[in-house]
Amino acid sequence: MDNEELTLFRDMTRRALEQEISPNIEEWEAQHMVPRELWNTLGQAGLLCPDMPEEFGAAGTTPQVTFAIIEEMSRMGFGGIASGYGIHSNIVAPYIEHFGTEEQKAQWLPKMVTGEALGALAMTEPGAGSDVQSIRTSAVRDGDEWVLNGSKIFITNGMLADLVIVAAITDPGKGAKGTSLFIVDSTLPGFARGKKIEKMGQHTSDTAELFFQDVRLPASALLGELNKGFVIMMTELPRERLGIAAQAVASAEGALDITIDYVLERKAFGQTVASFQNTRFTLAEVKTEIAINRAYYDKCAQAYAQDSLTAEDAAMLKYASTEMQCKTIDQCLQLFGGYGYTIEYPISRFYTDARIQRIYGGTSEIMKELVARSILGR
Repeated sequence: MDNEELTLFRDMTRRALEQEISPNIEEWEAQHMVPRELWNTLGQAGLLCPDMPEEFGAAGTTPQVTFAIIEEMSRMGFGGIASGYGIHSNIVAPYIEHFGTEEQKAQWLPKMVTGEALGALAMTEPGAGSDVQSIRTSAVRDGDEWVLNGSKIFITNGMLADLVIVAAITDPGKGAKGTSLFIVDSTLPGFARGKKIEKMGQHTSDTAELFFQDVRLPASALLGELNKGFVIMMTELPRERLGIAAQAVASAEGALDITIDYVLERKAFGQTVASFQNTRFTLAEVKTEIAINRAYYDKCAQAYAQDSLTAEDAAMLKYASTEMQCKTIDQCLQLFGGYGYTIEYPISRFYTDARIQRIYGGTSEIMKELVARSILGR
């Protein structure tokens, strides 16, 4: 896809978001939930899983279109929806396309494209966050079935998901080498959702604790090879972190845009806030930080398109961009004064939505550790 086509797709995306989300975002933020129908609407607009193959009803684009949609959602201040979208279109669908059987692809991908099936990824547990090797959820073979037991926490799309990719131990005592992935249909007996987890931000991204009590899965529910779940997760992490960086950079750009509008209009001491040197220098610093991270993001996105994005680069990008996002949006909010602390002004949503970005997908501390290992070899 060339730049002109991508620009047209961005324009189409913005129009759809302005029509379907903008009029409702305040209500959904207050409800801490989006209606299930939103995903069907996004599917009808052709915005879900656009880079899946055409044979499954998708547009068959490159992944850069999916990243562009994440960017537009984030730039418009829909951080929670962008996260849920990223899980569905940028993580779960590619997992199934890259590692699923033809039967699994045919069963789930067309429904994910239309929005009939919403996807979630369940790895994190109460005692296993960034350290995915410490998971305790287990799947035991019983004839032609697997019996799944355990629980997961902080699962994005968990309250509404129709399918959940679950990481479970299938060979106890082997840690990462004994972990497998399963596609779990949320209608199966024994699958249960806890109450919705309330968060400080990303309120339009529903987050849940999930429980599996003797959930019987057919053998065909195994995603990828047995005991290769950790390898699959590591293979897909660069794309996940690239998507998080897309959110980070675009959110910072969106926050800067509304801040510029505010300081040009707001007056203090008989002049616009934009007239003060502190404001001008702050905006200059914010724009510079965003530009630097935008350049690195574009470089990494290009590398991913060429199948050459390394885990090290993805970790550096995720670390740098999310730290930048939180810092620059904080600087922007400061220029709003007391108004910035009210939910009436969207800058507050940019601020609270940003904080989780330094945590999920691997914390900033884990990112630094990964980069250090690449440097020192251990």
